[in-house]
Amino acid sequence: MKLIKLFLRISISIGFLSAVADRFGLWGKEYAVWGNWDAFLEYTAVINPWFPETIIPVVGFLATTAEIVFAIFLLIGFKTELVAKLSGILLFIFGVSMAFSLGIKSPLDYSVFIASAAAFSLSLLKDKFLEVDSLKN
Repeated sequence: MKLIKLFLRISISIGFLSAVADRFGLWGKEYAVWGNWDAFLEYTAVINPWFPETIIPVVGFLATTAEIVFAIFLLIGFKTELVAKLSGILLFIFGVSMAFSLGIKSPLDYSVFIASAAAFSLSLLKDKFLEVDSLKN
């Protein structure tokens, strides 16, 4: 069970960090979805049409900051239960935004709801429970 929890923490973290690296142009062009900050902000505006254009850079900055902070905290195991819940909420918001603006296929193809569910599942895995469960086996 501890390996499952570690796998979830690392997987969610790497997913966030990969997306952040993409918007800063750290992935090669052949692998990039956005490739740069401006393209990411254009996409942010598309999936958040209810926000005025002037607020989109703030929305993009806040989402990126949250992804970086959540990724680091999950990697080091800091406040895992809380950060996992916040990650699940953030991913769910991304998925719903994608579904409303691009159609349901987009968040399904990118497994956004699966990632959200994984984050929520991680928030339910308690260390105390894991230790007791290990003794039973």
